[in-house]
Amino acid sequence: MTKVEPPGTADFSRPVEVPTKVGGPAVPTEVGGPGGPLGWYSRGYLPHLDTPGLIQGVTFRLADSLQRQVLEQMRSAAGDSAARRELIEGQLNAGFGACWLRNPRIAGLVEAELLRFDGNRYRLLGWTLTTNHVHLLVETWPDHALFRVVQGWKGSSAVAANRLLGRTGAFWTRDYFDRYIRDDAHLAAAIRYIDQNRVKAGFVERAEEWPFGSAHRRTADFSRRVEMPTEVGGPGPTEVGGPGRARS
Repeated sequence: MTKVEPPGTADFSRPVEVPTKVGGPAVPTEVGGPGGPLGWYSRGYLPHLDTPGLIQGVTFRLADSLQRQVLEQMRSAAGDSAARRELIEGQLNAGFGACWLRNPRIAGLVEAELLRFDGNRYRLLGWTLTTNHVHLLVETWPDHALFRVVQGWKGSSAVAANRLLGRTGAFWTRDYFDRYIRDDAHLAAAIRYIDQNRVKAGFVERAEEWPFGSAHRRTADFSRRVEMPTEVGGPGPTEVGGPGRARS
């Protein structure tokens, strides 16, 4: 496991990084035993921060969502973050690849997997499923390392989606992008980015019209509202009514 310093120029609006090295250990070493936090680490390419109590912006995408030629262009533009961001956003929003998440049954099972342990192992603050990638905000809790949580989301949903589609092979890319939320202003900006993602891409006029996202769920289901924390960081919130109970 390679220790890395916190990236100083990462931006939640630039959700996908291009690996510069393929390989590395399949699973990083967990501090304090299985399920423990990892701190800053890298599997050989993307840096990750895994610390309980943080709110993290996380993005992961379908395995075929970026063309090889675009990946090469992004490597050549490694020093130009604006150029890389334009390439990534343009390619993803153009809907390259099979776009399995366009299928409501596939998107529904992925969203259900995201929500499966919400309020028990972590807290979701916002999410949106596009046609070929996922944006979300998650507050991690002790004994549930972020990479294990993401691994669970991707692994379970990939198996179910492949079964439904009658296919085999990679469904998601191997890695994911995470960006820790610095303060309340950053949190508000990240939630706006997630809520307005499909509006900005031209799919809907209002955020709540996109069926697979937290904006829609906040509007449609008042029994499970997404709470904006008053303080970023610190221990996970006390569960009201026992594990898994939604917060009001």
